[in-house]
Amino acid sequence: MSRYLVTGGAGYVGGTVAAHLLRAGHEVTVLDDLSTGFRAGVPAGAAFVEGRIQDAARWLDPSYDGVLHLAAFSQVGESVARPEKYWENNVGGTMALLAAMRAAGVRKLVFSSTAATYGEPESVPVTEAAPTAPTSPYGATKLAVDHMIGGECAAHGLAAVSLRYFNVAGAYGDCGERHEPESHLIPLVLQVALGRREAIHVHGDDYPTPDGTCVRDYIHVADLAEAHLRALDAMTAGEHLICNLGNGNGFSVREVVDTVREVTGHPVPEVVAARRPGDPAVLVASAATARERLGWTPSRPDLRAIVEDAWAFARKQHTERSEQAQG
Repeated sequence: MSRYLVTGGAGYVGGTVAAHLLRAGHEVTVLDDLSTGFRAGVPAGAAFVEGRIQDAARWLDPSYDGVLHLAAFSQVGESVARPEKYWENNVGGTMALLAAMRAAGVRKLVFSSTAATYGEPESVPVTEAAPTAPTSPYGATKLAVDHMIGGECAAHGLAAVSLRYFNVAGAYGDCGERHEPESHLIPLVLQVALGRREAIHVHGDDYPTPDGTCVRDYIHVADLAEAHLRALDAMTAGEHLICNLGNGNGFSVREVVDTVREVTGHPVPEVVAARRPGDPAVLVASAATARERLGWTPSRPDLRAIVEDAWAFARKQHTERSEQAQG
């Protein structure tokens, strides 16, 4: 058994990672300021500290074997409107966390990075060797942290793995998507099925893809969590390993909408809207490095299974919300 600190562990992915660590027999402390996370998202069995990563030195001590760092602001649009918020938290917060780890002698780190570091890829599938050219402050802050971690590894012997997520979806137990505002496709389409939205807006139907809509790589959140545990076992002191995480297969917007219709049995009206600036036609990951270095292969690649899990979580949340509204 090892002891780990999970920053952002009250969030969607962080809570799932914490739950997987607990299931593997580890001791887990979640550090989260609940600015975007939820207290109910912290899995049973984990200790919880409400606080900011900037203050991690108050709780991090030599008894910890490593840190899994998932605390970050992640809304692309907001990062454009308020870049200072993202630089202060995502970059400044991580700098403070690395200093706390150095002072406590905690020498293992798994970092939640993102495909947004690549921007608009020149070719697909996207490998870790692809040029990094983020198109938003959010992506730029994550790339800056990757550079920061690389320097920490070289100078101070940190063992670190950055996991660059593509499109995370699905649900795991009580861990599911409940962002406010919501910006991810699958939960947005499910909101239409639940009657919370009138229609789903399809941004562009004239892309050079089989059905004219954008193609994206969706990875189940539980597969993502399992990659974090494998990363803890695969890291080497002084090395910063970067791995893309995705299924390696893409699904179009229309395929997602059609799958939601099949799973839910509800009609999902769609409205074709203008393309969004910066949306590439196809964004699919090469996860070859994760397979080779981490021994990781996604076990839930089927889109229908991903949607079914997300639908079960969305219905449960909808029922609880309705019961609360009724008093």
